[in-house]
Amino acid sequence: MLYLIPHIKVPARGSSTLMEKTGTPRGAGRADGSTGNTLQTLDRGLQALDLISRQPDGVTVAVLATQLAVHRAIAYRLATTLEQHGLIARDASGLLRLGAGLLTLAARFEPQLRALSLPLLQTLARGAGAAAFVSVARGDECVAIAVAEPEDGLLRVAYRVGSRHPLSRGAAGIAILAGRKARAEDPPAVREARLRGVSVTQGELQRGAIGVASPVSGAPGIEASLGIVALEDLDVEAATGRVVEAARRLERALAGEAGG
Repeated sequence: MLYLIPHIKVPARGSSTLMEKTGTPRGAGRADGSTGNTLQTLDRGLQALDLISRQPDGVTVAVLATQLAVHRAIAYRLATTLEQHGLIARDASGLLRLGAGLLTLAARFEPQLRALSLPLLQTLARGAGAAAFVSVARGDECVAIAVAEPEDGLLRVAYRVGSRHPLSRGAAGIAILAGRKARAEDPPAVREARLRGVSVTQGELQRGAIGVASPVSGAPGIEASLGIVALEDLDVEAATGRVVEAARRLERALAGEAGG
């Protein structure tokens, strides 16, 4: 399931002038747990959420404490706070997993993801001469949330916003699976895509269609892929380079970096 979490920046708690006046050096710990321009408790909570998101089978409080390098009591309080806000859930055995509250954040973030991706998709579609898309995971399905068509393409694939198919079929879904933590049961196509950084398929969703897609990562909780699909002969090597570059640019845009 897709959980999209907006990149969160914690504002500085004071200017350098104020720090000089109070005698607190930049980066030194404070009574409120902040260091430099970050608030330690919030930072730990976000780290905890990220770690839990990477463990689909769940994680215990003890393991969470070890991974965060904090006392178990601190990890317990972090987990309880996240649970109260619906961001994680605790099952009967005490394992922590992502909570349904993240679906609300995902729904609110999707328009932003679409807005960030469309300019990149339009450039990619023109350059590759193929339909460009961003797809996300919803349960066991892959759903296209943004699509850009080439302006001069004669033959076009019927790939529209809302198009869905199993994650295990097609370049878009396989790329999303490749972005997940490796598992022993991963099929060869997923293992190969993880190794290459890109999935290439032919005729899996539509006869004659060639798909190329790369995972989009770099922001906690996001399960998405960016790629192209074409019916005509496609220079797969050139398309692969374009797709990977566009995916990395989207990651930078999601992270709020300049130069996207």
